[in-house]
Amino acid sequence: MSVNPSFEAEAEDAAEQEAGGVAEGQGVANAKPNGEETAKVAPRSSDLLYKVDESPPWSMCLLLGLQHYLTMATSSISIPFILVGLFCIEESDPARGHLVSTIIFVSGIITLLQTTFGCRLPIVQGGTASFIVPTIAIITTSYDACDALPEGMTEAERQEVWQQRMREIQGAIAVSALFQILMGFTGLIGLLIGWITPLVITPTVTLVGLSLSEVAAQKAALHWGLSGTTMVLLVLFSQYLREVGIPMLTYSRAKGFSSTRVYVFKLFPVLLAVLVSWVLCAVLTSAGVFPEGSKARSDASAGLIASSPWFRIPYPGQWGLPTVTVAGVFGMLAGVIASIIESVGDYYACARLAGAPPPPIHVVNRGIGTEGLGCLLAGIWGTGNGTTSYAENIGIIGVTKVGSRRVVQYAALFMIVFGMLGKIGALFASIPEPVVGGVFCIIFGMVAAVGLSSLQFVDLNSSRNLFVLGVSIFIGLALPKWLQSSPGAIRTGSLILDQLLTVLLQTSMFVGGFLGFLLDNTIPGTPEERGLLKWKAQMEAASSEDLGDRLSSCYDLPFGMGAVRRAPWTSHIPFSPTFTGFARRRRRSNQADP
Repeated sequence: MSVNPSFEAEAEDAAEQEAGGVAEGQGVANAKPNGEETAKVAPRSSDLLYKVDESPPWSMCLLLGLQHYLTMATSSISIPFILVGLFCIEESDPARGHLVSTIIFVSGIITLLQTTFGCRLPIVQGGTASFIVPTIAIITTSYDACDALPEGMTEAERQEVWQQRMREIQGAIAVSALFQILMGFTGLIGLLIGWITPLVITPTVTLVGLSLSEVAAQKAALHWGLSGTTMVLLVLFSQYLREVGIPMLTYSRAKGFSSTRVYVFKLFPVLLAVLVSWVLCAVLTSAGVFPEGSKARSDASAGLIASSPWFRIPYPGQWGLPTVTVAGVFGMLAGVIASIIESVGDYYACARLAGAPPPPIHVVNRGIGTEGLGCLLAGIWGTGNGTTSYAENIGIIGVTKVGSRRVVQYAALFMIVFGMLGKIGALFASIPEPVVGGVFCIIFGMVAAVGLSSLQFVDLNSSRNLFVLGVSIFIGLALPKWLQSSPGAIRTGSLILDQLLTVLLQTSMFVGGFLGFLLDNTIPGTPEERGLLKWKAQMEAASSEDLGDRLSSCYDLPFGMGAVRRAPWTSHIPFSPTFTGFARRRRRSNQADP
């Protein structure tokens, strides 16, 4: 079997680092290629500052982790704002701040679990829009509208109104999460990997970015001047000034005082762009440029800060014991399925950007299972939402060229701490929405481009491949858009089936990924034409005996790997790092039969 040359180059780079060819802490961007062949075969990882299993200095991890936190928080914070309207929580109710803190706090716990024991990729976990649509369907079909509530309700009665709704959503999320746990840890999702090809990954990941374009545009349109300034700054810092080093004075006992250059624009483009735009926003607000009520004002979320406590630890069952209904569970199951499809594509996109090999089967199994555990925790804690991989933070890796797992673990700690420090968390959540929109416009575009990069494996001169690609992406955009503008269009006679189909068909990633899966695996085409030869060579290289130890060690568990490798039975566990797949084990048993 021939191995993809890019993996050979990565293996050589790993060997050089082990031999001391690259100084500890420098990252691959500082390692200069010595041959023309290396520059040609490994362009995708040559500009990375830190790969997935490399750790920057702790001070740099703090700033990079804060950058990931800000990106994640600006996305997650929108979910509680939607839920409070559905649950009929009044503006003066401190529960609004409690919901914000809870979703941030639980996201930190889940992110730490995922990066440490799950897929071990630098991937942030957080709330997802996939669960909002079934939530809306459950609430609107089971409860009265907020304006239909009787007047003169006491504070305790109003609290019971929204907590009753929350408890049903909690139960639906927690029970439906069991399906995702089984899909992951039993290896069922891994059985589908053989049919997940470049023409399946491309529309799935690309539509993650494209389907979020409306969200980015809506936030940016709140003030195009401010969002445009943020975009310009982000492009300037991440592209034009990326090689500009800022001289800084350092001290060590061996060398004393010395000067070094720090490439702050390459490392912190998002953080710098947000801070500069935020300060500009504050100045213009003080000068009276923005009118009262404008989303561009720096004090637009002052009420959230005032109503948030200084310290509060979210705890399981804080809104009461979850309740379970059949309609709620089946409706929420659609959100779980859409989240699984999206996350599988996110794993491959994150691995490409972080300088890691394609995730082996056991990584996908363990990652999806861990996300299921995350949804279960979210349901028990009462975030009002589930959890999924964040494409926004994957885009951050593409911009900063820092794919370190340790950085995202620092971000997880920020989430946990700020989830307990209500006012500090609310402060970061008060970033003006036009600034957030400007960041999203750049980052979501980066995610879409990562999806398109998988086309390097396929023959784009093939009319068959162009058909599969074009139909998957176009219908993946058109059908959800039509359904969103035509509520109630699906009427099968079954409320549960209507909810399932509505949620699934309104999710661009699911529609595009499903069509790509169906068309690419049914329309005749040669393996070379479909890109399977290069794709499978790359997949097999990630778990082959000669390269697996060095290339896939980033997916090993943080401890106990010696005992795992010494126990032959662990190769039968779908989420074990020694798992080789059901099909391969069957082939071995067939070869052993006389």
